[in-house]
Order: sequence, then C-alpha cells, then structure tokens
Amino acid sequence: MSDDPRRYAPATLRNRDPILAQLRRLLPPRGLVLEVASGTGEHCAHFAAALPALDWQPTDPDPGNRASIAAWCGGFANIRPPLALDASADWPIAAADALLCINMIHIAPWTATKGLLRGAARVLPPGAPLILYGPYRQAAVPTAPSNEEFDQSLRARDPAWGLRHLEEVAALAATRGFAPPEVTPMPANNLIVVFRRA
Repeated sequence: MSDDPRRYAPATLRNRDPILAQLRRLLPPRGLVLEVASGTGEHCAHFAAALPALDWQPTDPDPGNRASIAAWCGGFANIRPPLALDASADWPIAAADALLCINMIHIAPWTATKGLLRGAARVLPPGAPLILYGPYRQAAVPTAPSNEEFDQSLRARDPAWGLRHLEEVAALAATRGFAPPEVTPMPANNLIVVFRRA
C-alpha cells in the first residue's frame, strides 16, 4: 500500500494537450478559472503549469479526489487549495473569470447539469466562458459506436448517468441566460462546448 494520495485517470494523458490547445484560445489572459469536478487533479496541474498567468480553483465533492488534487497541485503558486463543491448544491465561491468542467455531465445525474448551469450563471460575468468537455449526443449526427458502448456501460453503473443530448443542455443553458454554444470536435469523439452569457 502506498501513502501517496494521488489518483490517476488514464484518459488524462491522452486528452490534456488537445484540451489545453483549446484553453489557450478560450481562456482570458488573466483571472480565476474555476474547475468544477476536478477529479484526480491531473488536468488542473497540467493546465496551471502551461498557463501560469491564470489562477486556478479546483473543486470536487469527493474527499479522496480532493486529497489527490492537493497532492498533484500543492507545488503550484497559481493553484488554490481544492474546495468541496457539489455542482447540484450551493457553491462555496462567489465569482470567477472562467469555468471549466471536464467529463462530468455524463457521469452525474441531470441535477448536476442543472446545478452547473445555475452556478455558472451566478459566478461568471457576461461574456466569460463556461467550457465543457466530453462526449455528447447531437441531433442529426450519428453517435460513434464507442460512445454508444460507453453510454450503455454508464447506465449499467447508474441509470441516472449517460451521454446527454447537446441540444437539451443548450436549451437548459438558454434558460440561464447563455447564448447558443460554440462547439468544437475533439479527438476520441468528444466535444469542447463553450457557453457565454449574453
């Protein structure tokens, strides 16, 4: 048994650089980036190292993940200690200049997506980006077989989980004052989806 609290997500090594390339054009040059559902903390550490002019606030509802985040990110001056944040509940942060959420919406109940959009509308100023990454279903776009299999495996683990329809997420975002999203295809049948409040 190891005393190292760091957790590892194998997909992080594959997707972190393509995501970073998008963040370089989407994030403001300075300010606070709130990451909701930071998971292991590997993404936050990678992005903070590459974008040192930004301050980063990782969060996660799971204590084990927060310990992992602290271990991965503890040596960075531009990363704040991780906060306990449940997307569907009250948020312990009042304002941010950008919000990043990677691979949460499909591995959480729909109430988490509702809470994410509600919280984002509260903490982000007009024009600031809400950046989502992950797989989605899209109208008139065939779902990749690998994503169909992934969806089935998620629903087998928890019936409240599963790939979301991008149009339903966008419709919900519109009720919170967000404009239609900018959508960028990513490797492995994922998308970067960016909402901005009007």
